[in-house]
Amino acid sequence: MTDGGPIDVYVAALRSALRGPGRVKRDLLAEARDGLLDAAEAYECDGLPRAEAERRAVADFGPVAEIAPGFQQELAVGQGRRTALLLFLSVPPMTLMWNLVWKIFPEPPSVMAAKPAWFGVLARVVDYSQLLTGVVGALALLALGRGLRRLHRPALITRSLGLLVWLGMPVLVAMCAALSFTRGTSDIMDELPGIALTIVSYAIWLWQLRSATLCLRFASPAALSAADRARSRSYA
Repeated sequence: MTDGGPIDVYVAALRSALRGPGRVKRDLLAEARDGLLDAAEAYECDGLPRAEAERRAVADFGPVAEIAPGFQQELAVGQGRRTALLLFLSVPPMTLMWNLVWKIFPEPPSVMAAKPAWFGVLARVVDYSQLLTGVVGALALLALGRGLRRLHRPALITRSLGLLVWLGMPVLVAMCAALSFTRGTSDIMDELPGIALTIVSYAIWLWQLRSATLCLRFASPAALSAADRARSRSYA
């Protein structure tokens, strides 16, 4: 392949029009480049010069303005799968681990009796909301996998996952803070298991927020309209 040839220029233009997970984006661009190279080699075998063969291959592939939307949808779906998998694999196990810690290190009956009536209700709400988040992640993973062909707007699921995490996280943190404050200073939170699990929980929350942010970025209307911007640049 000639450096700076039509295929290089085309792939570079496609790269600048797309926003998505690095590995998925690289795979899509590599697949596009390989297809273009194969088509160019076929034209060369028919006797065309290399530059003209690459131009023919690019013309057959289609303008960036027409190809970018489909690629951007794939990138949005890829980020949605990552976030859904993260929610499914992290949220329910963390909930179960916290319940296990409290069973292994139970608080004295006198301490439990002194807690307000809403404490147990709020604790169950936290547990159920976390489990529900895991279920939502599993359903989204299924929809963006086997159910992808039936979806007309798969990027909407990715964007919804991002909103779910960003809207639900402050509520979750507030509820957990209320529970921790009510427990006081004489509980398992002062012991090594509680401290370690707290650190892991905060790390996972930050991971979820980062993944949710990427969902909103890669599946945003601005990202999905990259083809229009590419079209405008191509006609400038």
